[in-house]
Amino acid sequence: MKILIEDRTATLPAKKYGGTERVIWGLGKELVKMGHKVYFLAKKGSYSDFATVIPYDEEKDFQSQVPEDVDVVHLFYSLHETIGKPYIFTMEGNPAPERVLDKNMVFVSKNHAKRYGSTAFVYNGIDWDDYPDPDLNSNRTYLHFLAKASWKVKNLFGTAKIALKSGNKLHVMGGNRWESRNIKRGLKYILNPNIIFHGMVENDVKMKVAQNSKALVFPVTWHEPFGIAITESMYAGCAVFGTKNGSLAELITPEVGFTGNNSDEIAKAIKEFDYDPKRCHDHAVKYYNSKVMTEKYLKLYEKVISGETINTETPKYIESENTIPKFK
Repeated sequence: MKILIEDRTATLPAKKYGGTERVIWGLGKELVKMGHKVYFLAKKGSYSDFATVIPYDEEKDFQSQVPEDVDVVHLFYSLHETIGKPYIFTMEGNPAPERVLDKNMVFVSKNHAKRYGSTAFVYNGIDWDDYPDPDLNSNRTYLHFLAKASWKVKNLFGTAKIALKSGNKLHVMGGNRWESRNIKRGLKYILNPNIIFHGMVENDVKMKVAQNSKALVFPVTWHEPFGIAITESMYAGCAVFGTKNGSLAELITPEVGFTGNNSDEIAKAIKEFDYDPKRCHDHAVKYYNSKVMTEKYLKLYEKVISGETINTETPKYIESENTIPKFK
């Protein structure tokens, strides 16, 4: 099979966080291992040693940039153009209620799909060979936050509140201490010596910080579609504690963490949890790897090549499924 994978928003491979780019990279690599031909239609500056890279040209229409021999196109970016080939579209975000969606849309968790009246989803998988092996016997002495700290829904201050309630230090990856939002809304936290900021970090640094952490604290206040920070942290041997919003109740099973919508109960769970870094690591490796993901996508490629659509009805925003409980 010849597959074109499109992502015009960032260069490949990912240089720092780049969660979606890591998913795309692992998908392409796994497809090649399985004997398929892969094209990346990606932002200028992208490169690959296993796939053919086509720099995306904004001046040209999309269809003219797709090679003739391509069997299926896999989109990771919204299109309003004719594609001219069988295609699927992976939705990594939460589309607005008024947005017109597509019958070939694939979501990234069961909850994500359900909130748009669909059952079509594939969990994001990572090629864990691209990550350093974590030390599962390290002395784990703190908790961590891993997200874009300036994004309110990632709830940095709620994370800090939980960490301090549980009696732990917090290491923050994804934001700097003296950002304007932190000064305006969280001065008591940024002045606290038990909260350490690392800024935006490279992959190796991220894993080094995470492998000395007991757990990721992830009390998001939106419906998280998937949450690559969750699976990356599990891979590093960390448990995960968060809200029940979005995919979290699916991904965070009782063996690897806890979900609740109250800071007191999450802090209590952190204190009482039976930590087992190997169990968390093995969980991520088994369920959220690029091979498992790729095998599921191949079935969807075959479906659209045969002339079927991924969804029998066009997905749409379901208001009753998208309410968010208040975080306390």
